[in-house]
Amino acid sequence: MPEAMVSAPAQVDVAVVGAGPAGLMLACELGLRKVRTVVLERDPAPPGHCRGFNLNARSLELLDRRGLADRFLAEGPTVPSTVFVGAAQLDLAAMRTGHPYVLGIAQTRVAEILAERAVELGVRILRGHRLAGLRRDDGGVCAEVDSPDGRTLLRPGRLVGCDGGRSTVRKLAGIGFPGTPADRFTLLGDVVLADPQAIAFGVTAGANGTVFAVPRPGYVRLITNDPQPPADRDEPVTLPGFQDVLDRALGRHVEIAEARWLTRFGNAARLAERLRDGRVLLAGDAAHIHPPAGAIGVNAAIDDAMNLGWKLALVARGQAPESLLDTYHAERHAAGARLLRNTRAQMLVAAEGERLAPVRELLAELARAQETAGYLAEEITGVGTRYPVQYGSGHPWEGRMVPDVPLERGSLLALLARTPGGALLVDGSTGTDALREAAEPWADRVTVVAAQPAGLPDAVAVLVRPDGHAAWAGTPSAPLDTNVQQVRGALQHWFGPPTVVL
Repeated sequence: MPEAMVSAPAQVDVAVVGAGPAGLMLACELGLRKVRTVVLERDPAPPGHCRGFNLNARSLELLDRRGLADRFLAEGPTVPSTVFVGAAQLDLAAMRTGHPYVLGIAQTRVAEILAERAVELGVRILRGHRLAGLRRDDGGVCAEVDSPDGRTLLRPGRLVGCDGGRSTVRKLAGIGFPGTPADRFTLLGDVVLADPQAIAFGVTAGANGTVFAVPRPGYVRLITNDPQPPADRDEPVTLPGFQDVLDRALGRHVEIAEARWLTRFGNAARLAERLRDGRVLLAGDAAHIHPPAGAIGVNAAIDDAMNLGWKLALVARGQAPESLLDTYHAERHAAGARLLRNTRAQMLVAAEGERLAPVRELLAELARAQETAGYLAEEITGVGTRYPVQYGSGHPWEGRMVPDVPLERGSLLALLARTPGGALLVDGSTGTDALREAAEPWADRVTVVAAQPAGLPDAVAVLVRPDGHAAWAGTPSAPLDTNVQQVRGALQHWFGPPTVVL
């Protein structure tokens, strides 16, 4: 360690490592709740290339519950279907969601919008700051950070690694990253063609392979299999090498006039052993990497951040016990396992040539059929995510994202967008005074509001977490004292001990 140390930033509650979508979404969640947060990003400027170009329905649902979805929807077109396996199209209109489509938006633009929002909320984003060391004690975390001015010691209460698949945080924390290594590789090139009409949009089957072409403003993205990757998978992709693979796949020459970005990626699938190790946590690619099927990576990152953000804020503010953070691991580790399963399955079926052609045909039929299209679309996009509940009545909303319930004044989405806490929705047409009174000790964390009559089907009340998921639903068939007991248990489990009511 250099002898000279520069002054550390002012005291922070949470340090987030990585200014990608996961880190910036988490910073927004923490900033919304007045948690002192700093984002450390090793690169001095945002990348000049873009890894992905979509937000799916699950991400838009989450952003809707922060009043942010419209900022993103203004950026690009929406499409009611997406590629599934092979050439099959997945019908997104069959999903139970307010956003039955995929939004075409560059991942770089997603990060820009989130960074703008984080700064609005008082978060500091420090670019050119690289995490170099990490120690932990009972009082917090000691992070050694290399900055443009020298090495700094930062002591946040907690540190979250959102720093990608090769996460420095994960390695320094000693968290295992088991899974399957890559055995298939793909080349991606953002290029300018000498003849822009030489390759049609979509999948082109050539003499020795296929090429997927996605037109972008001023260039085209080409994706094709890498038949002979080098022994060193980190070896840079060269323009002559990419040109050769492209021509071989097509069986003809298609001249590349300029290469903007060339890269190689594999189908490795790994999931961190734990997403929480004391005061250190992981989110996004630092927590899981997976095959690129469905372009789900940025969406899973936002999902992790939304799940973690409100819980970490309650703990950092002393309103909930440390054990609340264990639910982050439990929920998102299971979601990560499903993500790996789904993406691996899609890649395996798509890659196995004629042998699995009948399987692809069957899946294509299921992706279109009325009885199964909705389930497949919700499973692949994460819209069907359902978290375990501790105090359940069996209501179909429990654990799922609650739809936009009409309230006596406004709507649930509007309520969640303007308040950082949760909500207890009560059926205004029934006697729910006892439920209102039960929630009073949590008034600083949960807003009690009346839904319009019939706004809560088959429920007298629904407890909504800050991320929009139902933590509990009381049914009219249950005795009132049972509903009161359950809602108190759910409130304490998800929002911490009650505040003493004078």
